[in-house]
Amino acid sequence: MSQLKLGAHMSISGGVSQALDRAAAVGSNAVQVFTKNNRQWAGPPVDPADVARWEQRKPELGIQAAVSHASYLINLASPKDDLWEKSMAAHMDELRRAHAYHIPHVVLHPGSHTGSGEEAGLRRVAQALNRIHQQLPECADTLTLLELTAGQGTNLGNSFQQLARIIEQVADPSRVALCLDTCHAFAAGYDIRTQEGYQAMVAELDRLLGVELVKCWHFNDSVGGLGSRKDRHTHIGEGEIGLDGFRWILNDPRWEGTPMLLETPKGKGAQELEPDKRNLRTLCGLVADEKRCPPGVLALLDEAEA
Repeated sequence: MSQLKLGAHMSISGGVSQALDRAAAVGSNAVQVFTKNNRQWAGPPVDPADVARWEQRKPELGIQAAVSHASYLINLASPKDDLWEKSMAAHMDELRRAHAYHIPHVVLHPGSHTGSGEEAGLRRVAQALNRIHQQLPECADTLTLLELTAGQGTNLGNSFQQLARIIEQVADPSRVALCLDTCHAFAAGYDIRTQEGYQAMVAELDRLLGVELVKCWHFNDSVGGLGSRKDRHTHIGEGEIGLDGFRWILNDPRWEGTPMLLETPKGKGAQELEPDKRNLRTLCGLVADEKRCPPGVLALLDEAEA
């Protein structure tokens, strides 16, 4: 099996390309970013100088995989036409930005039906993606990764059945794939703590969608219990999932080459990246063949043991 692509979501303070330096500082070889302020509908124009720095620094720092995450404001399932149109415009902007940085995948929460009903909401997401794809042929190589969600409130995407129903209605399904989040899966009712539960989840995924559609994992332990529908992340091994749920994924050859990215809480001030280092060390301690871990994380392990 090849080297794991392990990393974390990193701040873009000072420019999107600065996230690469932060990723390298924790020894990782993968990164997730926002390509603009995620609390705003629209961002500033893409900075060509920062794109050039990204393209130079990415190989220099040994970052092998990068993923973008779309703004949480976007709701492609909304029954309200004004918010739906605004969300489509925002996601098109996300795809254009990722495309400019040659980031191949943009993670997107499917959205919330806010009372219109599950089927209506799922149909609305697919219709929005069809419109977006028609208007952005130049971004055909930049995929939207629909994220498995915890299913809070009227949020959609908390089962493989729901995700499959969206993709079935997308005219060009080659432009859509999946992101799986361990916290979300567990909170949605998939018990990945045991090998039997994990294998059952993957079997359902493969039957309904195909394991090859998974292009990214989010690694987060869960504050809430199994089926709690609570999207609350915590550090690896410190929540309700425990260590084994991550062990099964890390050592499963079906995810070879798939980026595995932390979205766990950061530290404060100068200690901002320390929790990422700790979580990456913990993950590499679960890998059967430690040579598969990024060299930078292995160096952190050696430091911790010294």
